[in-house]
Amino acid sequence: MKVALFEKPHSLTVRSTPLRTLLPDEVLVKVQACGVCGTDVHIVEGTSRSTPPVVLGHEFTGIVDNVGIAVHGVASGQRVAVDPNISCGVCYFCRRGLIHLCANLQALGVDHDGGMAEYCFVPVQQIYLLPEGMQTEAAAFVEPVSCAIHGIDRANIHAGDTVVIVGGGTIGLIMLQLARNAGASRTILVEPLEQKRHVAAELGADVVLNPMERDVKSAVMDITHIGADVVIECVGKPPTAQLALELARRGGMVEFFGVCPIGEKILVEPNQIYFKELTIVGSYVNPNTFSRSIALLHAGKVCVDKFKIDKFPLDGVN
Repeated sequence: MKVALFEKPHSLTVRSTPLRTLLPDEVLVKVQACGVCGTDVHIVEGTSRSTPPVVLGHEFTGIVDNVGIAVHGVASGQRVAVDPNISCGVCYFCRRGLIHLCANLQALGVDHDGGMAEYCFVPVQQIYLLPEGMQTEAAAFVEPVSCAIHGIDRANIHAGDTVVIVGGGTIGLIMLQLARNAGASRTILVEPLEQKRHVAAELGADVVLNPMERDVKSAVMDITHIGADVVIECVGKPPTAQLALELARRGGMVEFFGVCPIGEKILVEPNQIYFKELTIVGSYVNPNTFSRSIALLHAGKVCVDKFKIDKFPLDGVN
């Protein structure tokens, strides 16, 4: 089969490898589509963790080609999405129900061969059956949407809240839809690129701000008078992380969802955290949110057909 193999920083090669023997508790998935995540880019650049040599790709969907002898409830020909994150089940965190914080967490496409391949060997517990009629492109978004759902859970949005989303990339646009689903009465999205602002408006953002033309803090204060109830940072850069802290009202919530590079720092005035009584949370991967992601995508409550999606064959992975 053909795979995109990561061996060392700046080395991602497409090559042919033989299919190995299917283990009893595995499912062989013929990959239909695999997303390229920012994490994949960082792995290739050498700035994100992985266990090479490894086939990349952790946002993928496909058709069951074969199942191991111990597999039940999954059959050849079924369409599936794959949760890449594999917890150990026995560490302190797993036994507290915090499977995403597992001390031994591993992932397909990071530590084990993933979906940038014609076929992928998947532990059966990572398999999720897809409903009839679900489009392949939507199915490829199940993993990132599942991560965003966890982020929305962590943001604790209440009906009637004003929510600011900093960054209108794919994740920011997913967050926008989930915030509206969660009951936000007003959504404000901050994004410098016109095309993304246009999509945000189409998806129902109440206010779309261009930070290159307006001072975002002043604009948010003009709109809200007190600041936002919830601010979700979806860029992953120190300046936008700093900005997020400034946009929240007293008693507000700030969530760091974007992934800042390891080692980057921001200035924080503890007195302001105290005085404003801010709640600051992070959000990491997707504990027990995969089924909810499938349901929302299938129901059209999260829409991806307005996104600009580029497609290319495996040979064009670079």
